Amino acid sequence: MHAKIPATIVTGFLGAGKTTLIRHMLENAGGRHIALIINEFGDLGVDGGILKGCGIEACSDDDVVELSNGCICCTVADDFIPTMEALLARDTPPDHIVIETSGLALPQPLVRAFNWPGLKTRVTVDGVITVLDGPAVAAGTFAADVAAVDAQRAADDGLDHETPLSELYADQVACADMIVVNKSDLLGDGTAPLVDRLRGEARAGVQVVPAAMGALPVDVLLGRGQGAEDDIAARHEVHHHHHHHDDDDDHDDDHHHHDHGHDAFESFVVEAPEVTDPAAFAARISEVIRRHGILRLKGFASVVGKPMRLTVQAVGPRVDHYFDRALGGDARGTRLVVIGQAGLDRAAITADLVAQPAAA
Repeated sequence: MHAKIPATIVTGFLGAGKTTLIRHMLENAGGRHIALIINEFGDLGVDGGILKGCGIEACSDDDVVELSNGCICCTVADDFIPTMEALLARDTPPDHIVIETSGLALPQPLVRAFNWPGLKTRVTVDGVITVLDGPAVAAGTFAADVAAVDAQRAADDGLDHETPLSELYADQVACADMIVVNKSDLLGDGTAPLVDRLRGEARAGVQVVPAAMGALPVDVLLGRGQGAEDDIAARHEVHHHHHHHDDDDDHDDDHHHHDHGHDAFESFVVEAPEVTDPAAFAARISEVIRRHGILRLKGFASVVGKPMRLTVQAVGPRVDHYFDRALGGDARGTRLVVIGQAGLDRAAITADLVAQPAAA
């Protein structure tokens, strides 16, 4: 009897720092062969691109699988189960599987999927890690753009005051085995009170840990042995009262009952010329985000005269940019995915991003 392969689910709202945490995990894998399943939000596989080609020995390009057909919790039967079965069928299966959900995915249906006959005997949920944007949660919301979050309202008639994102946040906290309070470097003295508050909100025994840039020891993240699929009843979910996920037969109905704000968001790709000044470009992006109320912007750019690829990740007006690898045969230019509330002025945003691509 072979031991089950452990799988870790990394969940959290858009921009909380899931990809950064995973990259740090891979860079410090300690010899583990890790496969990734990434549920990208939008048309451009940026999160997968950030992790592919990064030269991390623990995870080759073939070990990064992207699911871009929609929210992973709504496409369990169509996408997630076949992907898992393909990983398990490899001649040399991975030592560990890490699943990064989209910012809008409910973790509970995904945990339940590990009880499917094809997975139950071969893989187990080692733990559910929920990554939070510490400053945003401390401020009373869940993302850097408070106005955009406040604009979201529950589609369910029984919810008069909560937004879909507030329910999603509650579900992600309720399902967690570990809560990572990311961006704690921006919280200062507010870190300890927030950690204490979250410990009171979480289930008994859930660890709540602060982190900056997702930097946590791998041994803290992996090898937890939670067996979360056998403990789903304890992981109370707000949406459980409104939707039906308990029986395997219900998976075909997920798209009909799973109304948790997907239609309230949209994403699109902007192509622009090369960048001449990365700092000025980042400042330009920050200005465009403020002007148009963009929730998230991320992508890649080439810099004139530089052989390295510039990665750009922005949450609200805060823009992080860094060189991560040589471009090699990649096409030069700028390619960004913009994510926000439905109704974004795509033409104006594109014009603003392209009009002054790099000038200081």
